[in-house]
Amino acid sequence: MKGKRKFWIIAVGLIVLLGYGIWEAYNQPSINDLPGDFEEVAFVRNEQNKGGIMRVYAVTVGDMANAKYDACADMFPTNDYGSMTKIYFFDKSKPYPTNLTIEPPHYDTNQYEAVMILKRTGSSEKP
Repeated sequence: MKGKRKFWIIAVGLIVLLGYGIWEAYNQPSINDLPGDFEEVAFVRNEQNKGGIMRVYAVTVGDMANAKYDACADMFPTNDYGSMTKIYFFDKSKPYPTNLTIEPPHYDTNQYEAVMILKRTGSSEKP
């Protein structure tokens, strides 16, 4: 009888732990949870596996007065050793790019106007 009880205590504990892990994985904050009505509309990443990773994002902003740009930029991924993530913010009520290129200026600057540009880089030191 003691063996079955021990088994069920361990099984229930593992099930609770697994359930919490799944719940936590699906309930991470995103840019949609921030004030500003952010929406990612375009993304490009370099194909190079040597050297730094470069990511470029286009994000629209619906509520520019209350937008938390830095908090939004902090949610995008960065890697160590020379990687760079560049986020272009565009007014949702104006035209914005839906395709980006890895080469600067990354979009047609004659047709679209960014309201904010933020850059995040990875560290170059080992932890």
